[in-house]
Amino acid sequence: MAELDAADGEGAAAAAPTRTARFGEGRVRPARSGDGGRSGEGRGVGRRTRRDGAAARTRRTAGTPAADVPSTDTPSTGEGPADDRRTADEKPRRGWGPQQIDPDADPLVAAREICLRLLTDRARTRHELAQALKQRGVPDEASESVLSRFDEVGLIDDAAFAGQYVRSRHTYRGLSRRAIAMELRRKGVDDEVAGEALEEVDPASEERRARELVDRKLRTVPADTPEQRKKAANRLVGMLARKGYGGSIAYRVVREALAAHGTELDDELDSPDL
Repeated sequence: MAELDAADGEGAAAAAPTRTARFGEGRVRPARSGDGGRSGEGRGVGRRTRRDGAAARTRRTAGTPAADVPSTDTPSTGEGPADDRRTADEKPRRGWGPQQIDPDADPLVAAREICLRLLTDRARTRHELAQALKQRGVPDEASESVLSRFDEVGLIDDAAFAGQYVRSRHTYRGLSRRAIAMELRRKGVDDEVAGEALEEVDPASEERRARELVDRKLRTVPADTPEQRKKAANRLVGMLARKGYGGSIAYRVVREALAAHGTELDDELDSPDL
């Protein structure tokens, strides 16, 4: 029996010499039966497989054009992609662009649908609609036909658009005549039409609106010391300049507003960046 036990012990030691030596020398956990995924070789294969899979996914992602990515934007009306409701002069988000019409579709029908969707969002000029149709691949002949028909029925009215635009931008944003005129020109409104609309904003109205902007801003701007007053005055003049007001009216309005609040400027103001 002793000889048999000794023989069994020698056989067991011979069966796993490598595992015992590796555990003793390299402090590696001995492999267990059925532990192929946990062994050194199994771990190496697993790591290579994961790396290869990640590299393949990276190559597929890098090779996929941004335009092929499906949109997740859903418009509130459910009538079409959100890009169709953006203005023609708005810059599209990276990777997105205006949706092209179906080449097999009737261009007149497609043009009418695009214009109606855009006009449902807000009033637009003829130029804005023409740019939107061009970006979506509508032929010029079909675009001109649809826009002329919309003109006839009153769906496009640049004069009415200009009047509403002037009142909104001057009343709510405090823009000057010059700034509003530049925006109307960018939207394709004729200079004569824009000039008629801008008659509502006379010099007295401009100065009154500028004073309102300055008075409101002064409530939150410190102006106790001479340095603070000069800094506040320069900031206010710069604000008016960004809204399109000329230097003469900006300087005068700021000085009068500071005097009305019980402070006087001791130094000259810096020239605003126009």
